[in-house]
Amino acid sequence: MQNFNFSSLFLAGMEIGWVIAIFAALLALGLGVYLGMVLKNKSFIKKQGDIQKVTEKMLDDAREESKTIKREAILEAKEQEHKLRTEFERESKEKRAELKQMENRLNQKEESLDRKEDSLNKRNEETTRQQNALRDKQQELEKKLSDISDQHDKMIAEFEKISQMTKEEAKQQLIDSITDEAKRDAVAIVKNIEGQAKEEGERKAKEIVSLAIQKCSTEQATEITVSVVPLPSDDMKARIIGREGRNIRTLENATGIELIIDDTPEVVIVSGFDPVRREVARIALEKLIQDGRIHPARIEETVEKVKKDLDQQIKEAGESACYECGVFGLHPELVKTLGRLKFRTSYGQNVLRHSIEVSHLAGVMATELGVDAALAKRAGLLHDLGKAVDFEIEGTHMQIGGDLAKKYRENHTVVNAIVAHHGDVEQKSIEAVLVAAADAISGARPGARRETTTNYIKRLQKLEEISSSFKGVEKCYAIQAGREVRVMVKPEQVNDAQTLFLAKDIAKKIEQEMEYPGQIKVNVIREWRATEFAK
Repeated sequence: MQNFNFSSLFLAGMEIGWVIAIFAALLALGLGVYLGMVLKNKSFIKKQGDIQKVTEKMLDDAREESKTIKREAILEAKEQEHKLRTEFERESKEKRAELKQMENRLNQKEESLDRKEDSLNKRNEETTRQQNALRDKQQELEKKLSDISDQHDKMIAEFEKISQMTKEEAKQQLIDSITDEAKRDAVAIVKNIEGQAKEEGERKAKEIVSLAIQKCSTEQATEITVSVVPLPSDDMKARIIGREGRNIRTLENATGIELIIDDTPEVVIVSGFDPVRREVARIALEKLIQDGRIHPARIEETVEKVKKDLDQQIKEAGESACYECGVFGLHPELVKTLGRLKFRTSYGQNVLRHSIEVSHLAGVMATELGVDAALAKRAGLLHDLGKAVDFEIEGTHMQIGGDLAKKYRENHTVVNAIVAHHGDVEQKSIEAVLVAAADAISGARPGARRETTTNYIKRLQKLEEISSSFKGVEKCYAIQAGREVRVMVKPEQVNDAQTLFLAKDIAKKIEQEMEYPGQIKVNVIREWRATEFAK
């Protein structure tokens, strides 16, 4: 910033005033001389007094004018000085504030770095302590192993001395005496038991599942996040928007839903993720169009009336679902929350109809197995309860549903079936297992859910990509319409024991990174082939 010399500026202003005053005086003097020469032929004595008076008057006027100019110059200089001083102080204040902010940020960063350094030091100390403890345990284990080995050698020597046979001779004799017979008997028994159990289990499972599916039939819906409201004419769009957009803003604020009015002829699109609010907006807009009176007060009145009517419909839908499934004694809030599922879809499947279907399936299978059918139906009806409010509360719909069931004192078996129906939590009862199976049947059966071809292909590609990301995987294929992934591993890198853990790891990663209906079977195959040529 430049420095200003206010004293020099003030003196310069004064000098300009004096110059102007002198110039005015000289001008007046010249004018007097000129007038004297013109009036020379007249009476000099008579006119001399008049000239002197005029001259003195002009000098006085010039002095007054010079004083006025001098005062104005001084005032202008002072005003300029005040303006420059104010600007300088303002800029200085802004610079000081900016420097203060930078200093605060630097202090905060320094404190953060100090905290991180302390945390790293503590972690290093803890790591060092754990390493020392592991080293001590390792030395202790090595010592114990050495002692065990010494004792083992002593016992073998003692046995050889008593039996008068070497270790290898005794082992060979024992193997020769029982190996063949034990193998034959064991293999025959195991095969017989496995065959009978597998055959009976598959037959019974097929009977139960097929019987349950035959007794269940549901209608289908399309999953959408928008609703379309038809208009009698395009002129109605202007009335819906209103003067300066006040009508459409009032409707959007009252419902929490976005209205899209574009070039599409004679339709308005109602868009929003909350199906209940979207339905309120759709019904309210249709009523306003039929009524014809569209203004902010009428909009708010109509929306409130539609909300009350829809709350009653939601309650009736929940009560109807309970009656259809034979589930009674639910808390009124659970019934109302259940009714909200009427406006929720998943992959094109209406969630309330899906819950009713799961309730029927679980009840049928529970009856066939001889367990508590009423409890299974109750858990099946409530298993997707969390989807009614999952956009309002943080967490998975299983956890949200379990928390709601706990809040309204549902049976602990029902709570466990709700939180465990996707396998994230251990299933602690047969009813919970049946609910999970019924949910998979309802979601995976043909025609239950809709998925676009693009999303379907992307899901299969993602499934193969996740399976191929693990070490030792040679090839993988998504089969059975994405309900099974078959993974071939390299036998020299993955042994038989590791295949089980690999299957679990792949399944866990699929659960974490993908969204899919039903369940996906992970089948890991390890095949060792020996090839030789006879020449």
